[in-house]
Amino acid sequence: MPRRTVLPIVVILAAVLLGAAVGAGTYAGLGGNRTTTVVREVATSGRPTASTTSSSVGSVYRKVAAGVVEITTTTSSGSSQFPFGGQQSQAQGSGFVYDTSGHIVTSEHVVAGANSIAIRFPNGSKYKATVVGTDTSTDLAVLDVDAPSSVLKPLSLGDSTVLQVGDEVVAIGSPFGLEATVTSGIVSALHRNITAPNQATITDAIQTDAPINSGNSGGPLLNLAGEVIGVNAQIESASGGNNGVGFAVPSETIRTVVPQLLAKGKVQHAFLGVQVETIPAGAAGSLGSAAGVAIVSVQAGTPALKAGLKASTGTKTAGAATYPVGGDVITAVDGTKVTRADELRTLIDGRRPGDKVKLTVVRNGKTRAVTVTLAERPS
Repeated sequence: MPRRTVLPIVVILAAVLLGAAVGAGTYAGLGGNRTTTVVREVATSGRPTASTTSSSVGSVYRKVAAGVVEITTTTSSGSSQFPFGGQQSQAQGSGFVYDTSGHIVTSEHVVAGANSIAIRFPNGSKYKATVVGTDTSTDLAVLDVDAPSSVLKPLSLGDSTVLQVGDEVVAIGSPFGLEATVTSGIVSALHRNITAPNQATITDAIQTDAPINSGNSGGPLLNLAGEVIGVNAQIESASGGNNGVGFAVPSETIRTVVPQLLAKGKVQHAFLGVQVETIPAGAAGSLGSAAGVAIVSVQAGTPALKAGLKASTGTKTAGAATYPVGGDVITAVDGTKVTRADELRTLIDGRRPGDKVKLTVVRNGKTRAVTVTLAERPS
């Protein structure tokens, strides 16, 4: 089997080298055996489900293109005094106008480590921007651009929770520095888990076959109503190149994270402190277990440990798969049924540190309620 590679889709435009060389960079493993490769290019100079047609895609483009921007960042490292080894590099991504106050939403990895940020609008005007806040755990960032109101054309957020597989979508961004590029495709899958730059899990990501490439990072994925239903963040490729499937951070995550970044410049994520695995209903009987989310391990000093949650004590095979047994199986959070591990993650992510949640837990065939006070996720 070919090794899959997950790539954050930001393109390195050029490097001004002061006594050092820059080649292909590797962005450390994002979960499991995956390696995220940043391809460095050296510059030489939703809801509607109607069939996608050139007119429908074109109408989305005409409606929203003025609100999609190109982002160029400059990063310095080492000494800035030639010839003692310093260097500057420029990287490029995309973003979209969030409001009339000049806030731009993009991917965190587009602006990570940047010393300066420039925003280019579709009319060709360029303005400097500063970082308002970033959240590495969801790979989202908010910038503030000093631009006149005449160029600020905010895009509307859609509802990613109503998306269905097969819905047509449109991506707009600056792949390889080609600003205002539009591509289209469909929602290929929903509820994917992707790995953030800090190795946290981003739940409910949207998988799409709309072509996205280096430079599309931070740009919007839109439904045919012209609403943002995701921020393009990664592609997964068997070759290590920019050919594969794309993933976008869903708009419901944007809706939760961006207001916190605007208010405080950071996001506090709730933390339970367990590793979990799904026990599907089809396997539960053979395992002598309840269907739901089994606790594989409980981390020391965490809310889960303090609440007395119990980890599995062994494993058992059902069909061709092996599952954890002997510990607690979570079946609901505050009365909301959970059947998969990603559902539990989403419900916990929707809470704040300090919140109390009531978990419905099955242990040794008996159902009990456990109240847990959530903590803040370690950085």
